[in-house]
Amino acid sequence: MRVLVIAGTGFIGQFVSRGLVDEGHEVTVMHRGKHDLDKRVPGAVSLINSEPLSSMSALREGLAAGPDRVVHMLAMTEADARSAREVFAGKIERLVFASSGDVYLAYGRFIGSEPGPIEPMPLFADSSPLRSKFYPYRTIQTPSESLAYGYEKILVERLLMGAPDLNSVCLRLPKVYGAENNRFETVYRFAKYPHWRWTHGYVENVAAAITLALLHPSAGRRIYNVGELETPAVADRVARLPPSTSGAVLDETHEFGQDIVFDTRPIRQELGYREPVSWEESVRRTLGQARAG
Repeated sequence: MRVLVIAGTGFIGQFVSRGLVDEGHEVTVMHRGKHDLDKRVPGAVSLINSEPLSSMSALREGLAAGPDRVVHMLAMTEADARSAREVFAGKIERLVFASSGDVYLAYGRFIGSEPGPIEPMPLFADSSPLRSKFYPYRTIQTPSESLAYGYEKILVERLLMGAPDLNSVCLRLPKVYGAENNRFETVYRFAKYPHWRWTHGYVENVAAAITLALLHPSAGRRIYNVGELETPAVADRVARLPPSTSGAVLDETHEFGQDIVFDTRPIRQELGYREPVSWEESVRRTLGQARAG
């Protein structure tokens, strides 16, 4: 199968690219030239260097490579989604794109943008309510040209899942950790909130879920939560990690009575997803690689 991976050298995308090559697929990777490619992607992939990656012209260049299926790791804004729909609709077998748990109303409760009663857990991809207030990271001071200004995964989901001639799969990702990004800072930082729960996922496990959603014959036109099967409290995570010099903080801007816990059973039951890397091994790779670097 011919696969195009947009942002295929990034934190998660590099593992998607490697996994597809390992399974024998013909892979084209679109990237922005910001990484050492020899360390991130196999020599067997074809490369397209373009900036910005989500623009209409860049996506058309990717389509010219003749992909059967596409992984889009960088659909962040409504404009990104419109470009992808315009370029790929009716021309590919399947589009898998990365979304986020910040689409849920529970996240709005947590960050204080939508006051109200605590949302029940877990969060179900097909029924839990989404935020009603858009642009969760935009403030009065946010420059209009910045990503935070236009970022809104709810609009991305609406456009890509709503296109009738685009067979899309949406993956709502958890807080992803790994050696080069989030070495459990999001655990150590919130140690003063021992009962709070937030679904996490090791980067290689998240990449495996993306690859599975791309290749599995039953995955089309579905939204899945991705992350660990059980979400432990912060205190339980800290107890299973080595001590850290990173100080815990008191955060009075968030509502820590509001957990962010995904129901990840559907992707496991429908597609047979299982984490290829255990918790113990993911800790070793995350902290061991960090110390080695």
